[in-house]
Amino acid sequence: MNKFHGTGVALVTPFKTDGSVDFDGLKNLINYLIDGKVEYLVSLGTTGEASTLNKDEKKKIWEFTAEINNGRLPLIAGIGGNDTASVSQSVKDFEANGYSAILSASPYYVKPTQEGIYQHYKSISEASSLPIFLYNVPGRTGSNVSPETTCRLAHDFKNIIATKEASGNFDQFNQIMRDKPEDFLLISGDDPVAMPMISLGAVGVISVVGNALPKQLSDMIRLCLSGDFAKALPLHLSLIEFTRLIFAEGNPAGVKAALKHFGVCDDHLRLPLVKVSPALREAIIAESKKIS
Repeated sequence: MNKFHGTGVALVTPFKTDGSVDFDGLKNLINYLIDGKVEYLVSLGTTGEASTLNKDEKKKIWEFTAEINNGRLPLIAGIGGNDTASVSQSVKDFEANGYSAILSASPYYVKPTQEGIYQHYKSISEASSLPIFLYNVPGRTGSNVSPETTCRLAHDFKNIIATKEASGNFDQFNQIMRDKPEDFLLISGDDPVAMPMISLGAVGVISVVGNALPKQLSDMIRLCLSGDFAKALPLHLSLIEFTRLIFAEGNPAGVKAALKHFGVCDDHLRLPLVKVSPALREAIIAESKKIS
């Protein structure tokens, strides 16, 4: 099986009470996920609160993650932004030791045209020594990477090997599956639709839920990939309410509340993100107890 088939987890970044990075908590999380049998890890994606971290903090987190992982799982680094020149330079300067690929979200806020998105990823592709995962998340970026642009990039640049699709648009997924190169990977960027996406040909998920419930989620994904959807369905259904709750007041506040309950790391965030409300925390803990 390809090393990027299955469950990837977009790691949260644990923080201490004073807002500094909690490296002990990050170590606990990495080991917790490896013990939970996920297939790969994504460092400093959206769930990792990368937008609140400075350049030095990011470098230390990437290095520490690679050190603790120690080759046990493939690692992907999240490097994105809305300034193409800056992102491309960051990709070029990235010290790839221990990492297998880069995940880069489509530019946010500026709402580029499809040609602008294509040229943005062209620049990143030409700067990178590692394979590239596209990341389409219109709910955060304010613009969609069309199926035509996704497949154009996939055909034109051999180091663009996958897309993390979080558009929620099944017509878009269908078009990508029909028109992509055979070896190009479609990966779910939304936990709730990972199962039906796999039925269309997606090869797995890059998950938020997997931070807290790595075994339950990765067991379900592996069943889907083996074609045993009948056995996977009860597991999928058992995760629906937990998934709804952890996103109810934003990501990653909800999943950090669950991680605190499981004793993996604390639930501090950096502003403008804040902890979940007491009522939601209680609901997440109650649902966690039903599943774990």
